Amino acid sequence: MARKYFGTDGVRGTVGQFPITPDFVLKLGWAAGKVLAAHGGSKILIGKDTRISGYMFESALEAGISAAGVDVRLLGPLPTPGIAYLTRTLSAQAGIVISASHNAYTDNGIKFFGADGRKLNDEIELEIERLLDEEMSVVATDQIGKVRRIDDARGRYIEFCKSTAPGLDLSGMKIVVDTANGAAYHIAPDVLEELGADVIAMANQPDGFNINRDCGSTHPEKLQQRVIDEKADLGIALDGDADRLIMVDHTGKLIDGDQLLYVVARDRKEAGAEVAGVVGTLMSNFGLELALQELGVEFVRAKVGDRYVMEQLDQRGWLIGGESSGHLVCLDRTSTGDGTVSALQVLAALARRKQSLADAVADVALLPQTMINVRGANRDGFEALPEVQAAMAEVEAKLAGSGRILLRPSGTEPLVRVMVEGKDPQQVESLCRELADVVEKAIA
Repeated sequence: MARKYFGTDGVRGTVGQFPITPDFVLKLGWAAGKVLAAHGGSKILIGKDTRISGYMFESALEAGISAAGVDVRLLGPLPTPGIAYLTRTLSAQAGIVISASHNAYTDNGIKFFGADGRKLNDEIELEIERLLDEEMSVVATDQIGKVRRIDDARGRYIEFCKSTAPGLDLSGMKIVVDTANGAAYHIAPDVLEELGADVIAMANQPDGFNINRDCGSTHPEKLQQRVIDEKADLGIALDGDADRLIMVDHTGKLIDGDQLLYVVARDRKEAGAEVAGVVGTLMSNFGLELALQELGVEFVRAKVGDRYVMEQLDQRGWLIGGESSGHLVCLDRTSTGDGTVSALQVLAALARRKQSLADAVADVALLPQTMINVRGANRDGFEALPEVQAAMAEVEAKLAGSGRILLRPSGTEPLVRVMVEGKDPQQVESLCRELADVVEKAIA
């Protein structure tokens, strides 16, 4: 059965447009409650980020789940990974996150975690989708689910975050943290402060509309300047639901997910932990792959998306992976990508090496990269066309093993992303244009 509503990260879209409407979300809550009840479930947690529509969808989910006879626990605004953590520790059968991650407040979404604090498995999602096409019913009045709020959810999660970096003392460090006016606005600054840091919080005044607006991991420019102005040791940027992390060194330079992934992997290895390998994605910079080779650490690429990174980690029994965008996964610390926890892993690595962030990433040199979006309707099977194959082979020969190419059809637009990486930025740009010209003719 093909997915009808669920994407790779739950159900997401523009508020007020199907399926991100109150009536659909009510039905989604009911269907989830019915399916989980059939699997022995009796309790579902609901958390959200700070966008204005979260209240509306929280109420809709609450009504639907309780109508299916399942109890609800409301967590309020909390990072996505915090909801995953509490789903495990409160013995719930599922956790529901109301968030559109790094998108603007005009979007929202619903995604699910299973009892293990990881993404709900495909079979359960498909059962929920099947029920969405059936007529909604309500259990007998004496069987309606009970609803109550978990008042100490924030404190529980803060303590968990600190526990992932035992012994970490940030005394003497000045850190600027940008919470994107999102779910970590009352979490990340407190975690860092309780560990001893001098914390300067910014974009931590959510009003329902300003989530991710010119701030956070997707817009770190103000953070970069603030780090310089405050003469801070570093900066931390999260996204709206706080599962992504981007950092800024003391000079204001941006440090992306690839570089942070290297710092964490090297630290684990130097601490004596087994690091059999690291999972990146098709978009991970070739410089990360080369740096990990120097450490003797195997590197594999998954499709773009944290879901696919997790699949590769599970298949290989590895513990560390992530994306350039800053979605890092440390399965030896938690069950899903967590921006605050990932930041603590980087800070712990810096403390052990007694290094600045700038020095810690010096060994991973990101290669110049050029990407060109080529529009065209005839994308099916274009990679197999002789002219495209010949052009790819020619570019690869010119890179001579010191770079790579990537042709990736967009999942949402009629275009192909043509990317070339290599050591010489001028050569990279020239080769990317050559390859894009061939692809353009092929898919026109």
